[in-house]
Amino acid sequence: MIRVVIADDHPVVRAGVRALLDAEDDIVVVGEAATPDEAVALAETHAPELVLMDLQFGDRASGTEATRRVRALAAPPYVLVLTNYDTDGDILGAVEAGASGYLLKDAPPDELLAGVRAAAAGQSALAPAIAGRLLARLREPRVTLSVREIEVLQLVSRGASNAEVAARLHITDATVKSHLAHVFSKLGVTSRTAAVASARGLGILR
Repeated sequence: MIRVVIADDHPVVRAGVRALLDAEDDIVVVGEAATPDEAVALAETHAPELVLMDLQFGDRASGTEATRRVRALAAPPYVLVLTNYDTDGDILGAVEAGASGYLLKDAPPDELLAGVRAAAAGQSALAPAIAGRLLARLREPRVTLSVREIEVLQLVSRGASNAEVAARLHITDATVKSHLAHVFSKLGVTSRTAAVASARGLGILR
């Protein structure tokens, strides 16, 4: 039996996913989480095989960070991302945090069920569109930012100062400036605003 925790801040989404999973003989939903902290707590106390994780919760809380925390538990379940977001930053951040799969919420029910079973077995479960994006990223010569550079730029896009970025990511101001310098160079821009606009245009940021 595959024990699943559903983590999403929208009750309607949780109810819909739960109804789909509960109809299967080999899957049981053992908990629902409306926040990243609840997701981590349920993953620790309910010993599921899999956590279905959204990436964006209310107040900009991060499913990516929750994924990292879940995967750092003593007996970590697998994490399958189920989200509306498909930018390079979202995908790479989730994979780097330890997610076994990445599906979009408009996936057909059979694709979601197959993804749940594959991820719970420790296999990769990527939506075809996501797999295509990752392959294209590997094959095409294009601007690529590191996961940390994307994290810095995401915070900058929300209006964070260098000091706030440093505090949030537990790095120094000098390191933030260094990351931004690399970002500006890669994107061919000279300002924070231009960097954010360029990254959004390239699909790096949502």
